[in-house]
Amino acid sequence: MTQTTDTPRPLLRTSALLGGGLLLGIASIALQGCEDSGPLGELAEKCGLVCPTEGIAQGNASISGLASVDSFFGAVVDFTAAADGVDSKIRAELDAIALGVGLPEGATGAEIRAKIEQRIAVSVAGGLQVKYQEPKCEASVEIAASAAAECDASVDPGSVEVQCKGSCDIDASAQADCQASGTLTCVGQAPNLQCEGTCTGTCELTAAAACDGTCRGECAGECSVLDSQGNCAGACDGNCKGECELNAGGDCQGNCQGECAYTPPGGMCDANVQARCEAMAEADVKCKGGCEGEATPPMVKAECDATVEAKAKASVECTPPSVEITWQWSADIDGDIQAQASFRAWVNSFRGQLAGLVAATAKAEILADLAVNLAASAEGAVQGGIQELSLEADLKTSIGAGCALDQIPDAVGLINAAGGKLAGSVSASGEIFAAIGG
Repeated sequence: MTQTTDTPRPLLRTSALLGGGLLLGIASIALQGCEDSGPLGELAEKCGLVCPTEGIAQGNASISGLASVDSFFGAVVDFTAAADGVDSKIRAELDAIALGVGLPEGATGAEIRAKIEQRIAVSVAGGLQVKYQEPKCEASVEIAASAAAECDASVDPGSVEVQCKGSCDIDASAQADCQASGTLTCVGQAPNLQCEGTCTGTCELTAAAACDGTCRGECAGECSVLDSQGNCAGACDGNCKGECELNAGGDCQGNCQGECAYTPPGGMCDANVQARCEAMAEADVKCKGGCEGEATPPMVKAECDATVEAKAKASVECTPPSVEITWQWSADIDGDIQAQASFRAWVNSFRGQLAGLVAATAKAEILADLAVNLAASAEGAVQGGIQELSLEADLKTSIGAGCALDQIPDAVGLINAAGGKLAGSVSASGEIFAAIGG
């Protein structure tokens, strides 16, 4: 159990774990200058032979003094902090969406969904057309490498290399390695503005063409939304002449004024664009910054696997995507300028809230999956570190081992509680996505 009293107590039961090590430790006390002749508890406290008064439940990871064991507790602390943060983010976005449809903060996902569906049904024919790319979620390569070296003393911090199973930005010097083990993509301004890939942002159409986004100009067909001058400002079911806004990315039949992601025709990216390596199969491509996907550190001892995974995934940051929303007016408000303006204003707010919710939910799903593995690995991570101790371990180390064992139930409880909250938040987000046909 977690020690919560003001007076710490020694854990003498560790003798059952470490045999003669306890006796050797007791004999060593006389040589360590502990001169207090008072009660055993006072003597143990003065000599530092006690468990900390605050445990994992209070956010303290320094439990045992054993590097790999306390690294695991540190991973639990990092995980719960990340889980609390993303849970609060999801709740904040849900509250903002709720207020936008006339509900109070704290409304359930099902209640918000019903209000959104009601508003859409009155204003829109055929529902909303919502388009966005999957959020960019990146784990810190540096944190994964640091966690490996911190937990496993045999890992050289200066030579740790982390493999990215996904994609990441790379330096110019690593482009050749990427070509050999993955796919090189250039991200930036397209050569001569001609994007032979995916354009995100404004596409200046040089001729009337299909627009898989928001058409701003003339629409040779039916336009879902018109601006105050009668020009198209929504989805065009024919060819668009003017500008095509590709906020969620797409094909540009013209000049890409935004960001283009393309395969370099000459095999190497120009110096003025970012080189990105995707679907890497080998670890010899060094990432610069985050890894979009799974950051896998070098081999570590078994009891460190869960610790390093947790540290890496707790560091994940998901960037909100650009969201494109188009629609066609319903017969109920067709021609009703005031009602249309009110709906547009709601969509403009909802677009940003939805982007934030998509990103936060993506991170919550990553952490919810992590919670299952982290809880299942708790006992092995702690006991694995303790089993490395020799029978000659000193008394302080032996007691630290016992302190760590006592903290396992609290650690598992924290992980499961956080995982349960994340599952609830993901479920609530799912109601919002369902309301817009996602």
